[in-house]
Amino acid sequence: MKTRNRKSGYSANTATEYIDNKQAIYCLSTELEPQIRFEDNQPTGEIIAYKAWFSQKGLPPFTVKFNFEITLPPYMAMVTFDNLQACEVGYNVYFKADGLKEIK
Repeated sequence: MKTRNRKSGYSANTATEYIDNKQAIYCLSTELEPQIRFEDNQPTGEIIAYKAWFSQKGLPPFTVKFNFEITLPPYMAMVTFDNLQACEVGYNVYFKADGLKEIK
């Protein structure tokens, strides 16, 4: 996703500029992708976060970072996020959330 405006740090307001809370969000990942800490451009092996892929109509697929291991719902399950926030860096948008819930 390309940025619309530049602000610093993660914010819920930035997330709502990209993600429409009235539209369904679908989980595309079947397993979490660990994010490894790097020092001096070398991986340390330490997992610092987890990422998963999601989709919403009208948007390209996007990743959301979680600071701890969560349980993903089944593929293409509809979800909502706990405290979804976004951060704009350069021309990219990064998302993080505290957790997610499957909508049944």
